[in-house]
Amino acid sequence: MEQIIKLDAGNIEQEHICCAFSDKKCKESYQAKKDWLKKEFKNGYTFQRIDARAKVFIEYVPAENGWVPIAAPNYLLINCFWVSGKYKGNGYGKALLQKAADEASSKGMNGLVTIVGTKKFHFMSDTKWLLRQGFEECEKTTSGFSLLVKKLNPKAENPRFNESVVSGECPDKNGLIAYYSNRCPFSEYHVTESLVKTAEKRKLPLKIIKLDTLEQAQSAPTPATIFSLFYNGKFVTTDISICMDSRYDKIMEKVLHK
Repeated sequence: MEQIIKLDAGNIEQEHICCAFSDKKCKESYQAKKDWLKKEFKNGYTFQRIDARAKVFIEYVPAENGWVPIAAPNYLLINCFWVSGKYKGNGYGKALLQKAADEASSKGMNGLVTIVGTKKFHFMSDTKWLLRQGFEECEKTTSGFSLLVKKLNPKAENPRFNESVVSGECPDKNGLIAYYSNRCPFSEYHVTESLVKTAEKRKLPLKIIKLDTLEQAQSAPTPATIFSLFYNGKFVTTDISICMDSRYDKIMEKVLHK
């Protein structure tokens, strides 16, 4: 197995962050994610990946400092967690997950918590795989998100979603509404460039809401603060590729005709 390395303020400018490192269109978005990480390292954010040019990594943070709308005191929140390509099936997922579990245990935390799609959502971890690793669903929303927990302290209270996501809708009810943050190096470019052009071509109203602060993210109407698209107030998808003209109609048609 490749060595697992930890990124921090001292090495992040020299090390890649797995996603979009060779995508020239997302150069500024890529740097925005690095800048976001540098700020969040001060809040206990951890980024670990294998020492290779690959998408094999895990990100986690004390849930109190997590950019998602949940209440999970003394839990460790797993954010992005990805093992791709030839590295699948070689134990990397379990090894990375164990890094998070060990840190939670060493700090006397209640356990691990993460947000997934009740059915697999794009840009979110594999729900079925996490359930096989001992996670359990403790809550779900009408819009299709599940909150999974793996307790180290059996007596601890379950994490829960914040009230802002319960309805599964956003406050704006006219046209396309996109929420995003710099948690992902693809978001900035595809929301502010691709989606704008896609909406203009179809003469669709578009409102873009960037989550710039922890407080905004924790009160968002969606658990997917990397990217979420709503249409007339209803949640549509976490799939950033819907922003692109070549993908929009196919994905939207599939969603609207479920």
